[in-house]
Order: sequence, then structure tokens, then C-alpha cells
Amino acid sequence: MTYHIVEPEVAGGLGASTVLDRSCHPPVVQRLHYEFEGWLGDVLLESFPAFIVTEEARQALVQEGVTGARFDEVEVSLSDTFRETQPGTTLPRFVWLRPEGEPGRDDIATARDGRLILSQRALDVLRARGLSQALVEPFTS
Repeated sequence: MTYHIVEPEVAGGLGASTVLDRSCHPPVVQRLHYEFEGWLGDVLLESFPAFIVTEEARQALVQEGVTGARFDEVEVSLSDTFRETQPGTTLPRFVWLRPEGEPGRDDIATARDGRLILSQRALDVLRARGLSQALVEPFTS
């Protein structure tokens, strides 16, 4: 199977309610708050070291039977900048994508440096729902 390193759109940052364990690298997120600064429409987003996906994308990944991830709640908020630059924009529901797989074996995993690794199957599912801003390069284990 083919695998890719995927660097998703960064549409914001970690919000004030995020709880991180910074004693290791990459830091471990215990509670995630994603604050949007702007959004170009991708279904997969990042704010190091965390990833979020739309609920629709989550459902599609689960339906496809992808391995290596679990999903959790994320607190989402909009910055003043977002409200000023994208008035009237309604965000879809997002969930926290928590990669737990093994690189090169599971569909969703992270490299040691925290970058996201997706199988071709998982990448295809996300691309079909909107992933035009992500940088994608081959992953070799």
C-alpha cells in the first residue's frame, strides 16, 4: 500500500482551553480547543500537534473502515479576525482526529516528528470531500 505525509491546511491555532503535556515532543494534547482564524474549506485541518476533520469526513473514514485513528470532541471557536474576514461563514461540525496507528501499516498514523501519515485509501476519502490546501508527499518508512 502507498502512504503519504500530509500537511493539512492550518486554519487557526490552539485555543486557550487546550490542555497540553509539553514534557515530550511532540506535545501530547489532553483537551483540544481549535480557534479558527480563517478557513479555505478543507475537511482536514491542523494546528500542531493536533488534527481535526469535519463530521462528514469522520463518517466517511469510519464507513471506509480506515485503521489507526479514533475521534473525540473538539471545542471550536472563531477569532475576531475570522468574524471580520469571513462574516456569515458557517462552519461544519468538526471532530478531533487522534492518530494512533503505526506508520506504514495503518491507514492513519503520525511520524515521530508529529506529521500526519495517511494511506492512499484514507487520502482518497478525504480528497473526495475537499482537501485542496494540503501538502502531500510520499512517505517511505
